[in-house]
Amino acid sequence: MANIAALKQLNLERWHRCEILPNRKVEVMAAAKRLCGPKARYQAISQAVWGTPDRWWFIAIVHERESGQNFLTQLGQGDPLNQVSRHVPRGMGPYLNHPDDPPGYDAFYRCCIDVLMNSAPFAGKWPDWSIGGVLMLWILYNGTGYEDYHHEASPYDWGATNIEQWGKYVKDGPNGYDPHVWDTQLGCAAMLKGMIAVDPTISFAEAA
Repeated sequence: MANIAALKQLNLERWHRCEILPNRKVEVMAAAKRLCGPKARYQAISQAVWGTPDRWWFIAIVHERESGQNFLTQLGQGDPLNQVSRHVPRGMGPYLNHPDDPPGYDAFYRCCIDVLMNSAPFAGKWPDWSIGGVLMLWILYNGTGYEDYHHEASPYDWGATNIEQWGKYVKDGPNGYDPHVWDTQLGCAAMLKGMIAVDPTISFAEAA
């Protein structure tokens, strides 16, 4: 199992030398602007989970990584909102809209609260919101297999940046790793850097 404290520190160091790859910059900035669009919707979820609207960007980035920001799918793994999830985390849902739902307080809102509070890595209870801690939480959301077994930076965090390395889990399980695959998804760090450029109010806690 990865050394959480050491990986937080390594995340911090990587963040400071992380740069978006020049050939991915347009793509990253387009995603960043799109993710910042429904800020108020994410803020309502952040307020319900953490008692502050200020962690909305965390939800937005998970939403993009797991389902391409599709509001008809579950935050945890991208399965349909109105079905019991088949992928990890399994058994979540279904989440349904109610006729009396006010704007934004719908099936997706209820799903996010349930997923963040009641499924691993239990982000709703995460204590460290420094940048190193946040990057660690994203890694836990995807799994520590890259660090545990391959000693490389997880592309879930570092895709589309100068930190990314060759290798990707192409399917679940210990035999799902392919060292010859380059992960083409945008990493959480790249999206966060892009979102900060769009919305400079995004901020972090001091290191725990």
